[in-house]
Amino acid sequence: MKRNYLMGVAALAITAGSAQAADLTIAGPWTGPDEVQVQKVLDVFRAQSGLDVSYVGSDSFEQQIVVDAEAGSAPNVAVFPQPGLAATMASRGFLTPLKDGTGDWINENYAAGSSWVDLGTYADENGEDKLYGFFYKVDLKSLVWYIPENFEDAGYDVPETMEELKALTDQIVADGETPWCIGLGSGGATGWPATDWVEDLMLRTQSPADYDAWVANEMAFNDPKVVAAIEEFGWFIEDARVAGGQGAVASTDFRDSPKGLFDAPPQCYMHRQASFIPAFFPDGTSVGEDVDFFYFPAFADKDLGAPVLGAGTLWAITNENDAAHQFVEFLQSVEAHEAWMAQKGFLTPHKGVNPDAFSDPTLKKMNEILLGATTFRFDASDLMPGGVGAGTFWTGMVDYAGGKDAATVAGEIQDSWDALK
Repeated sequence: MKRNYLMGVAALAITAGSAQAADLTIAGPWTGPDEVQVQKVLDVFRAQSGLDVSYVGSDSFEQQIVVDAEAGSAPNVAVFPQPGLAATMASRGFLTPLKDGTGDWINENYAAGSSWVDLGTYADENGEDKLYGFFYKVDLKSLVWYIPENFEDAGYDVPETMEELKALTDQIVADGETPWCIGLGSGGATGWPATDWVEDLMLRTQSPADYDAWVANEMAFNDPKVVAAIEEFGWFIEDARVAGGQGAVASTDFRDSPKGLFDAPPQCYMHRQASFIPAFFPDGTSVGEDVDFFYFPAFADKDLGAPVLGAGTLWAITNENDAAHQFVEFLQSVEAHEAWMAQKGFLTPHKGVNPDAFSDPTLKKMNEILLGATTFRFDASDLMPGGVGAGTFWTGMVDYAGGKDAATVAGEIQDSWDALK
């Protein structure tokens, strides 16, 4: 009864600029332990606002939010794991633009702020670009994992540029060792780890504008710039540079591939993978002691800054009320970010947070890389049409690792994109 009453008098009971009489409903992809963590953040907002806030998590969020929007029963706020679905919903008129000035706030307070504004800006039903998405909770992919003791024993230094990384790779080969462990196996999703390599290398060889054009297929997949990035990946998987030789790359499961770091003697010295990979390290491994990571570096001679590849969740208004706008303003507060920093699995581009709020020193170090980024770009394959990003791009990378020519593979991927038009 309280909820129905509050909804009925919301317009009359708003005082001092707050939506204290309005309920707020939020839907997202988090269930289980993740839901426990987001509820702790929402508790801060509940205490500050006095609102009755409901969060519902679902493993089928992407399908359910579309059904609810089409039925006119969407939650006030939705948490999107990928920008693509949010962009589609904006084009159908299912999202409400964020308040004026939100983009300015992001530019001023987020590292690589313009990247986040661009990622949250979509065309509405009339084709006009508006800011709909606010990014909160980010994942980092541009990482290289290594065993500090192995580096120390061999006399290797952590490279700070791509030129140094490639020189270290060749030095390890010259020393009779193997630099890299790389695996593309992932069941029905086999090939996706190679797409991350290509995306990171696109950001390190081409401009952010070129990356965006590639993602949108305004630059063809078989453009020489894209082919060159694929061939850069090919350099790392040449026989002498990867454990098992190039022929083993596609058949090695990505979850097993970092295990070579921990062998004695080591099967490899480096493994490029996202921030989640410690879940597949041997039991009892301590990140920061037994194993560590460094930023997958940029080329010193290309003047492209310090790009970072990653992913993240964006929050958008799917059923407008005053409480929804108040909540987006809350997400801009330091308190909203530090409430999740004190838990697990959270990174933020917010420059105003206290880094000591991180409960995990590993996350603190990762966040330093994120805050040092001059450009942030979302995983390209997640932004492409499913038949390409989660289809021919994956299988094409397996074909390439198996020896097929980069230009041929890129051409076939482009053909699949053309077939969608």
